Amino acid sequence: MTERLYYHDSYVREFAASVVEVGDGGLVAYLDRTAFYPSSGGQPFDVGTLGEARVIDVVDEDDRVAHKLDRSVEPGPVTARIDWSRRFDHMQQHTGQHLLSAVFEELYGIKTLSFHMGADVSTIELGAPTLEPAQIVAVERRANELTAENREVLVTFEDAIAAEGLRKASERSGTLRIVSISDLDRSACGGTHVRRTGEIGSILTRKLDKVRGNLRIEFVCGLRAVARSRAEFELLTAVSRAYSCSLDEAPKMAAANVERVAELDKTRRKMAGELAAFEGKALYDATPGDTARRAVRRGPITEETRAFANAFTAGGKAALLWLCDDPPSFMLAASKDSGVNAGALVKEALAEVGGRGGGSPVSAQGSAPSLDALKQVEARILSKWLS
Repeated sequence: MTERLYYHDSYVREFAASVVEVGDGGLVAYLDRTAFYPSSGGQPFDVGTLGEARVIDVVDEDDRVAHKLDRSVEPGPVTARIDWSRRFDHMQQHTGQHLLSAVFEELYGIKTLSFHMGADVSTIELGAPTLEPAQIVAVERRANELTAENREVLVTFEDAIAAEGLRKASERSGTLRIVSISDLDRSACGGTHVRRTGEIGSILTRKLDKVRGNLRIEFVCGLRAVARSRAEFELLTAVSRAYSCSLDEAPKMAAANVERVAELDKTRRKMAGELAAFEGKALYDATPGDTARRAVRRGPITEETRAFANAFTAGGKAALLWLCDDPPSFMLAASKDSGVNAGALVKEALAEVGGRGGGSPVSAQGSAPSLDALKQVEARILSKWLS
């Protein structure tokens, strides 16, 4: 059985232990005692060193803890060191989660269903279908007020039967490890935590997503919050420089620019359509044909392509085949008096190659499974034109 030092003191950075067993050629070590936290309860594992070996994963195996290493070790005494920056970051995030979850329940009666700590952000899933922006702001403000009060975070061990006032009832029996925030929260938890709420630092709530009828909210605490705020400040500064405005004016300028770009794009699409129609009419005039005019063109199939085809066939007794290599696809347009039923001809050509498509007598489209199949479609349609 492995003695878990982190249960009693999350601040242990270095400790002496004995490697009592190894596995996988010495790449997995079992210690008599450890301060390395294994992945559990939404919190990732600790990293660090066992002697000269780097700890790259820590796994909970019921009554013992497996330390996976980048190089082999031998049984015997060893000095272990925790990566403190990672450990303290996890302590800030996990204690911040307890605080946020308690505040959501305190203010709005919303329960936390799950917790996940990621490398950049952490998330909690809340048992609520919706949240108003003002509610999120209120929770964030209250949580930061509680960190400023520097309340005590206490770890105790209590019998499950006698443990009262838990935010979430525990299904475990025997002794429970209880993490309490003074006059706010009591939760059964095996994770690592700071001693006082002031050590959590700032708490920032971020993106809100709907999941399985509930809500998932992102948050960052402490040094992560500082780093995220700095990164977002620099991004906003870059935007304000691009618009030659102040930081406060940047969102308004960006919104105005989006609207302007949308108007310009609308004008561009209108002009592109008009140009395509002009080119389609020009091709019709330049295409010989006493009884019917036929033309083949290649390129992407776009709204401009359709405007081109409509203009070409508007002159009467005309049909246009437009081929696209990537992805293999095509469009067939025909005037009513052209003698070509576009929809029927497309279906007939696709039946031979296994493609998909269809349309009306004057306009049809299809997709071919390959370039070779597209060439067969082209040959089939052209042969029909000549027959």
